[in-house]
Amino acid sequence: MPDHQKRALVTGGAGLIGSHLTDLLIREGWTVRILDNLEPNTHKQGKPAWVNPAAEFRQGEVQEYETMRAALEDIDVVFHQAAYGGYMPQMAKYVLVNSFGTAQMLEIIRDHNLPVKKVVVASSQVAYSEGAAYCPEHGNVVPKLRPVEQLRAGDFAVHCPVPVSGGVCGKVTASIPTPESTPGGGETVYGITKVDQERLVLLWGKQTGVPTVALRYSCTYGPRQSLFNPYTGVIAIFCTRLLNDQPPVVYEDGEQTRDLCFVEDIARANLLVATTDTLDGLPVNVGSGQATSVNRLARIIAEKLGKNIEPLTRGEFRPGEIRSLISDTSRIQSIGYKPSVTIEEGIGRYIDWIGTQGAVKDYFAEIEAGLRAKGIVQSVRA
Repeated sequence: MPDHQKRALVTGGAGLIGSHLTDLLIREGWTVRILDNLEPNTHKQGKPAWVNPAAEFRQGEVQEYETMRAALEDIDVVFHQAAYGGYMPQMAKYVLVNSFGTAQMLEIIRDHNLPVKKVVVASSQVAYSEGAAYCPEHGNVVPKLRPVEQLRAGDFAVHCPVPVSGGVCGKVTASIPTPESTPGGGETVYGITKVDQERLVLLWGKQTGVPTVALRYSCTYGPRQSLFNPYTGVIAIFCTRLLNDQPPVVYEDGEQTRDLCFVEDIARANLLVATTDTLDGLPVNVGSGQATSVNRLARIIAEKLGKNIEPLTRGEFRPGEIRSLISDTSRIQSIGYKPSVTIEEGIGRYIDWIGTQGAVKDYFAEIEAGLRAKGIVQSVRA
């Protein structure tokens, strides 16, 4: 891409991924404009000090027409990171910010004939209903969402869905890497709207001829992950709990696994897909390709913080949550992507950063009752 084209808009550019992406782009010689609403749940103290002063910063909502139209002026590549996220109880706001905001942004680019040359959208592994799995009887299978009644009975396993005489196989499966071809659809309100964002961007790209890529992020963590938002980021929540001498709250049995990817690796993936046409028009997994159980994660964090506090497992679960998902990263590896930070190193760097942030409060305790009252967290039957 010629130098005169390196002008980027990073929506959500004050956030975890957006801010690291902004720093990387500026180091690579790009001109960057940030649009961020400084969502109070995430940015309780206003504009964070880490926002790169070399970037043009604009505060505003992505769903506001004139704000977005102005932000898109003279932009070559849009990195659409902005989204309302996590397990928050709102429904309409998810749809307004994520689904409507993305659709309107695409309309603005099209209807005003803006010279945008590429759109990279932040999708998510929540686009899958459940990770790919292996059944000892039927081989590789695509499990369905685990029914709430199964979870209420305390059965957290992923069972083989293959039809057999008299019902389905039902054997317990093992998690295997999940390729982009795996069917899904989103099983939470947030998940539905992330699927909306991905599909809208890829469809619009086919219609307009503007190259687009949807990056399906695995669980992203690292310095700048909000310590204020109790709805997102298991690593941040565990850290704030332990720093306040409270046990991490573990859902299910803690043996569910996550593909945890350090934020700098995610930022580099964005730059890679923006500067090659190899993966244009495709959804693309980005992750570590490794599975870490929630129990192991809690142990790693406790050890690095020097806290001898066991996790609290109390027979609760979140309907719609994926049991296990390992990202198959073959597609993005084809353009040179390789994760560079291990989970132990990454958590160490995150904890070092937390040490620079002053007193840390446990915000999770304040919202637990509300999560249960709205059915976002439910209990196993005794």
